[in-house]
Amino acid sequence: MLLLALNLCCLTLMSSRTARSYAFLSIVAAVVTIVLKFGAYLLTGSVGLLSDAIESCVNLVAALVALWALTYAAKPADAEHAFGHSKAEYFSSAAEGILIIVAAIIIAIEAWGRLLHPEPLTQMGLGLVLSLLATAVNGVVAFVLLRAGRRLRSITLRADAHHLFTDVWTSGGVVLGILLVKVTGLDVLDPIIALLVAANIVWTGFRLLRETGSGLLDAGLPFEEIDVIFKILNEYKRQGIQFHALRTRIAGTRRFVSFHVLVPGAWTVRQGHDLCEVIELAIIQALPLTSVTTHLEPLEDPTSWDDLELERTSNKLQR
Repeated sequence: MLLLALNLCCLTLMSSRTARSYAFLSIVAAVVTIVLKFGAYLLTGSVGLLSDAIESCVNLVAALVALWALTYAAKPADAEHAFGHSKAEYFSSAAEGILIIVAAIIIAIEAWGRLLHPEPLTQMGLGLVLSLLATAVNGVVAFVLLRAGRRLRSITLRADAHHLFTDVWTSGGVVLGILLVKVTGLDVLDPIIALLVAANIVWTGFRLLRETGSGLLDAGLPFEEIDVIFKILNEYKRQGIQFHALRTRIAGTRRFVSFHVLVPGAWTVRQGHDLCEVIELAIIQALPLTSVTTHLEPLEDPTSWDDLELERTSNKLQR
């Protein structure tokens, strides 16, 4: 049944390459790994495997939140949200970051109790097989989500992928801990590994929250994308056109770019408008899902150069 569910999800992806379809894949993978990992925990009694299973429960909740966020973010702009709904993705990454930290706290509490009162592990062989199978599922799905997240520029998919990759390393650490228990006979190693897993999960959660905060605070485009914009503008600078006051921001999958275009005062409004249209189109073609806003000004007017603070920002970006 588990393999059938994964196959059905893969067929969905083949027919629909939207971000939402990848969220469905994440949900199916989370359900599969929860079943496998809790089965491994029930067989062995390992608190390390329990910590791994709890993190998979977080994966499921995060995947459900991601599906909602991607659905809402895809809604077109309306009267109340003139810039669209793309920032909804940050709710998903924030929720995932918080859930990860909560899961780490639960794991740490369970591990501390087992550290004070160690218990022997049972049926480690079969438990390890189930855990490794769950790890393989997470690894494949994480790779698919990361590629999709980069291609679709979705912070939600990328956050989900990084979380799953962390889960893979977590599972690897847990498996290593169980093997060490089997070889050395030291049951105390199991809760110690679980505490290390909890610490790693907390670090992942804080990283997600930091990236979410950056997006909510309207962080600018990465420097490589800003270089693309400057290369386009420099072509027109050779023709005597000037630009300044460049400002950029990211909102989920969308980019927003604005700048001033300075042309000779003798130009007609039509000439200036046509130039702005051509430049805006060039930027959109180079950076899809970008909204470009230009402000036309005469070169000879001193007031066109009054935005000194914005000009300094543009110069810093260009350097």
